[in-house]
Amino acid sequence: MSESRDGRRPDAGDGPERGGGEVCSDDDDEPAMRPTQADVKIDVFREEGGEDENGDSPSERQIVVGICCMMKKSKSKPMTHILERLCKFDYIEVVIFPEDVILEEPVDKWPLCDCLISFHSKGFPLDKAVEYAQLRNPLLINDLNMQYFIQDRREVYRILQEEGIELPRYGVLKRDPDNPEECNLVEAEDHVEVNGEVFPKPFVEKPVCAEDHNVYIYYPTSAGGGSQRLFRKIGSRSSVYSPESSVRKTGSYIYEEFMPTDGTDVKVYTVGPDYAHAEARKSPALDGKVERDCEGKEIRYPVMLTAMEKLVARKVCLAFKQTVCGFDLLRANGHSFVCDVNGFSFVKNSMKYYDDCAKVLGNMVMRELAPQFHIPWSIPMEAEDIPIVPTTSGTMMELRCVIAIIRHGDRTPKQKMKMEVRHPLFFELFEKCGGYKSGKLKLKKPKQLQEVLDIARLLLLELGQHNDCEIEEKKSKLEQLKTVLEMYGHFSGINRKVQLTYLRNGQPKASSEEEDSKREAPSLLLVLKWGGELTPAGRVQAEELGRAFRCMYPGGQGDYAGFPGCGLLRLHSTYRHDLKIYASDEGRVQMTAAAFAKGLLALEGELTPILVQMVKSANMNGLLDSDSDSLTDCQQKVKARLHEIMQKDQEFSPDDYRKLAPTSSPSLVNSMRVIQNPVKTCDKVYALIQSLTSQIRKRLEDPKSSDLQLYHSETLELMLQRWSKLERDFRTKSGRYDISKIPDIYDCIKYDTQHNSSLDLADTLELFRLSRALADIVIPQEYGISKAEKLDIAQAYCVPLMKKIQLDLQRTHEDEAVNKLHPLYSRGVMSPGRHVRTRLYFTSESHVHSLLSVFRYGGLLDDEKDQQWKQAMDYLSAVTELNYMTQIVIMLYEDNNKEPSSEERFHVELHFSPGVKGCEDEENVPLGFGFRPASSENQDKKPNQGSLEDLSQDQTDQALLVSEPINILRRPPMIRNRKTGSMEVLSETSPSHSSKGCTSHRLFPSGSRQSPEIKAASGLGFEGCSMVPSIYPLETLHNLLSLKQVDEFLNAVCESSSEAHAKTMKALSGLFDSQSQASSPYGPQQPLSSSGSEASLRPASRPPWHGSVPSSAVSSAGPSSPITENSALNFNFSE
Repeated sequence: MSESRDGRRPDAGDGPERGGGEVCSDDDDEPAMRPTQADVKIDVFREEGGEDENGDSPSERQIVVGICCMMKKSKSKPMTHILERLCKFDYIEVVIFPEDVILEEPVDKWPLCDCLISFHSKGFPLDKAVEYAQLRNPLLINDLNMQYFIQDRREVYRILQEEGIELPRYGVLKRDPDNPEECNLVEAEDHVEVNGEVFPKPFVEKPVCAEDHNVYIYYPTSAGGGSQRLFRKIGSRSSVYSPESSVRKTGSYIYEEFMPTDGTDVKVYTVGPDYAHAEARKSPALDGKVERDCEGKEIRYPVMLTAMEKLVARKVCLAFKQTVCGFDLLRANGHSFVCDVNGFSFVKNSMKYYDDCAKVLGNMVMRELAPQFHIPWSIPMEAEDIPIVPTTSGTMMELRCVIAIIRHGDRTPKQKMKMEVRHPLFFELFEKCGGYKSGKLKLKKPKQLQEVLDIARLLLLELGQHNDCEIEEKKSKLEQLKTVLEMYGHFSGINRKVQLTYLRNGQPKASSEEEDSKREAPSLLLVLKWGGELTPAGRVQAEELGRAFRCMYPGGQGDYAGFPGCGLLRLHSTYRHDLKIYASDEGRVQMTAAAFAKGLLALEGELTPILVQMVKSANMNGLLDSDSDSLTDCQQKVKARLHEIMQKDQEFSPDDYRKLAPTSSPSLVNSMRVIQNPVKTCDKVYALIQSLTSQIRKRLEDPKSSDLQLYHSETLELMLQRWSKLERDFRTKSGRYDISKIPDIYDCIKYDTQHNSSLDLADTLELFRLSRALADIVIPQEYGISKAEKLDIAQAYCVPLMKKIQLDLQRTHEDEAVNKLHPLYSRGVMSPGRHVRTRLYFTSESHVHSLLSVFRYGGLLDDEKDQQWKQAMDYLSAVTELNYMTQIVIMLYEDNNKEPSSEERFHVELHFSPGVKGCEDEENVPLGFGFRPASSENQDKKPNQGSLEDLSQDQTDQALLVSEPINILRRPPMIRNRKTGSMEVLSETSPSHSSKGCTSHRLFPSGSRQSPEIKAASGLGFEGCSMVPSIYPLETLHNLLSLKQVDEFLNAVCESSSEAHAKTMKALSGLFDSQSQASSPYGPQQPLSSSGSEASLRPASRPPWHGSVPSSAVSSAGPSSPITENSALNFNFSE
């Protein structure tokens, strides 16, 4: 290392970087600049640089700062700005070494300098710079020898590890170029093993040479497989998705676990160990599209570093001895990991950074060299960091939290086949995959499914040689197993799975599908499930809903003004949007979540990268998944009663109405009237299915239509199999009907009516009408018939989710784990310190039914005393079906004028939409009251200046046109004004055409749209896309709840069921045991941290609605025990 002139070590540095990087990586896409005024000034210095003294200089000698780097770097915009400011120091003179001198002249001919800023980039002769430093011994701003290490990722990681800096778990694969085959790499379908260490997908593959930016991320088959290929930005692209799933076979690489960062990278830039500027940008791995502003610059926003991250910046700067240094941080699971160090790197387009950087560098040079040159200089005493207190948004109420529980989108019919198997090969597979530990086994991975297929093929070959009628049914089932596993020509774990359950004494009793067999030997019950994939229509629905969802957020300012829904994009792009997306472990649910995120955040390209980075698969022991095979006692009894009532061959009697519809729900009563006699209706349905299967058989015999392609690449053959199976299963051998098949029949006919109507099969609409009436009874009533049963079953499903919602509502104040916008750099952003927290939970029908039951029957409000709630309950009981994309939305607002301890400080609204419109729904749609309706009391009150009722007259008119006004005696609902520039602009129409002429105050007005972009006042109806029905707009159930009310209600509901409570405890203890896995199916296994955790929910001495000031008493040690004295929950979610 080269010493400075007076023998002291130069100050060290820090640095940020991206996925890979040369030593100076961040200015590469800056065009070399033409000489500006600053350049000319510096060029003059350069020409005079050989002289020690300057003619017109003060009597003291000038300190010469030499800039030795490639011209592209020395003439870049950031360098020009910084050198211009550096020249303002009285005693500092800047000399830029010409590129031809650097490349062609020997070092003794290079200009002299007292302080050298020199760094490597492509084509730079680092060896000559080292030689020059040894010859002239200037003060080095960035150490030169360390720059060799920065060019090798292995060395970078070694140094980071030695310094105790957190980095992703990694392994180094070294390949001999002459013998690439011999290396310690074992590649499997969903993981690689490097030197004996396993890296499950998703993992990252980085070339060891930091100059090589071709970093690949490989995705697991469960998320769709393939890889994302990152590269140096080319135009507006920084990565591209590839279907290739195999790792590269030549070259040496670092393999490291993938960090789920919610789609954001943080780049840190140091100037000395005590200064760091951080910026967030969209991760290049997300969809590969570079976000650029109107000037074509990549959009980045300065963010606040936590205290720990500032310490990391200091360590990086000192360890690599680079005063000016860039490095990359990944914020994941409550930790911050350094994934790359770039060396010399400047921030672009930040005047404040240019000022700060020149000031820090100038002071550093003066501090080191002024004493030697006898220059009178003392360090300026001004404070470098000005404390800024973020302000809130004035008198309007501020949106603080949005929680949505959403059912998945349109899917193919779910199908299931059960068979008992006894062949030794199945037992071998069961043992090999560890089935004996729990007696159950789920096989989803392609390799596992391939083994099941191999066994089926082998057994069919054996059976082909013996024609024994005893194994005929076995044979047909094996053939079905083989056919289903061979579908699509390839395996993707997302759309098929096999479950094996160990039966000690064989199958207990014959089901409708099995013959009686009384063997005592153990067997395995094989259940094959397929179908249930998200359809293209389902993807469109989810993406459109995501796009429309933006309109719920405050309107945008600046670039986004005048575009509906862009408030959210601005909020998100300025990293003030704390977004987490959870999904159950079903493929269709995960893909819905990814498509929704794509629409919500205006992303592009494939869903796989979005799924892996943005969606946490919350298989957190029941948070969003339900073990459908294990029904509660209450559910078993309800099902039995339901089957008994539906098996009576007589018209429904008044007693049946009382038994089946004790809540007198209009949707149920109407369906019972359509059915009249359940057995006769089932007879009709059965006859219609028989007619349907014979029509399909005829089509198959017709050579013109036999190879017809149906929707989503289904064939007539597969459609026939689907319906024939239902025909066999619906009517048992005894002639009774299996009521549990009604949802499947409705599922299939709903699918075919919507997607395969071009087949023109007779009587499909009648089958649809009758099966829907049956399903409208069977489906909701499976979740309980009486109110008490509905509540009991709902608690069994969704207590963990309700606790999580309670936690989301309580944690509205800031915590360190969130990307905070730096207030000093945030011009044009109204409240840089504030965040909107969004939590999206994607799940299946069971959780949506259960959560709605809790709100309806759990005692949130008394509908006899509260008129608005009564109308909401009437509306909900008229809703027949919770269709695909059903939403339950909870919104939390804060009124900053109210005392922090006041109950009125936080205000909660509850909204609901029954999802996608059915085939013939238009005429019998239950009408709600629109999204956030106004109260008629507003007309009688003169608004106070600055109060929440400060409504423009036409705003009120618009809201009132929805329906009958709602009279509420307590006080009018909090309706927000559409003030431009206020945080609270609801942007469902563009401000340009105000609210006149708009007859409905709906969040998502219905109507068709022609273009994929949402235009002002266009709605969510997207009948324009083929066969994609539109989604019902959100309806407000209540908009006058206090946070205290909701919190106490959730507490009461969660605590009221001891069984449910025990289940929650199990779920939450599971969260601790596998915290990192819980946060992402692909996430690294990291311990819980205090800084990044959602603070513990515990019996607090102050209630949670006491203000949004972070409590200093929040436990940072994590939970000591899952159960506290009063059985309140104490847990941390590392989100």
